[in-house]
Amino acid sequence: MGKDKLKRFAAVAKYENVLEPTWEESMNQEYYLKGRWAKEFFKNENPIVLELACGGGEYTVGLARIHPKTNFLGIDIKGNRIWKGATIALEDKLKNVGFLRTRIDFIENFFTENEISEIWITFPDPQKQTNRARKRLTHTMFIDRYRKFLKNQGVVRLKTDSTFLYEFTKNVIKDNNFSLKIDSADIYGELLVDQQDSMLYRELDIKTFYEKKWLEEGKLIKYLEFEI
Repeated sequence: MGKDKLKRFAAVAKYENVLEPTWEESMNQEYYLKGRWAKEFFKNENPIVLELACGGGEYTVGLARIHPKTNFLGIDIKGNRIWKGATIALEDKLKNVGFLRTRIDFIENFFTENEISEIWITFPDPQKQTNRARKRLTHTMFIDRYRKFLKNQGVVRLKTDSTFLYEFTKNVIKDNNFSLKIDSADIYGELLVDQQDSMLYRELDIKTFYEKKWLEEGKLIKYLEFEI
């Protein structure tokens, strides 16, 4: 492991806006903040939004800037990635940003019924191999986990460059009779045209390092929003 990674792991361990539960805590269905994230972690009663597989936390931080009255929690297993977003949030004194370092496989252990208002999934690994299907974050297996803590009429929002994952998720939505709110195969070429003053434009115009890379390669960015 490189020195930079070691330094980031050490820094994150001391950050007040990052939680790193042990393996045993992640497996425990009664995590101490379950049902108490707003009051005890964020110190308010505002809605909570998750970003799954948040990577460097660019989207988590970007959304928090746009919505100061909403709490945002980025979740990822890679502590050296979380370091970036967590550092920016601390430096900019963003009190509505937090990060949880854990496997998303255990996510239902951390939140209680109706605790989460919305879920963002931005540029996840599409897991194209057939034997990796159940690792896709929009697979029905994961959706069943999300529904245990997502509020009634809460939404899942997927932003991706992957046509494969986009089509796969549309089939999941159809097969489960979920309510599809927005479907765009090219957000910058169709969905956001003439919407520069809308909140949706501000939310989707946040660009991560990888999105900028995909756009430079000429890839189209897709977006799905649906209720489960």
